[in-house]
Amino acid sequence: MDYIDRLRRFAVNDPNLDTEVHIAPRVLDPRDVALTRLAALVAVGGAEPTYGSLVDEAVTAGATTAEIVDVLAAVVPVVGLARVVAAAPKLALGLGHDLYAAEAD
Repeated sequence: MDYIDRLRRFAVNDPNLDTEVHIAPRVLDPRDVALTRLAALVAVGGAEPTYGSLVDEAVTAGATTAEIVDVLAAVVPVVGLARVVAAAPKLALGLGHDLYAAEAD
């Protein structure tokens, strides 16, 4: 099945998409898939625990913390600054940083 056929199946909500493996990415490498999923999570205003899972997935796939944070900058033009500001503390916790904790001197 080529990409046009896959696109068509998504567009018509083919009932077999859920039962077949056609929804799994075929061309993107695991790192790009993980970063894309993080971007989508920011876009939908995902829950804090999900950020931890997707950050782990991205790091395991080879993404750097700088690349993960760069996802926030990349999605601002699409989702808006307010959505990114809301996502930043959740992403930080997923990376193991509490932005609101008192800094030690």
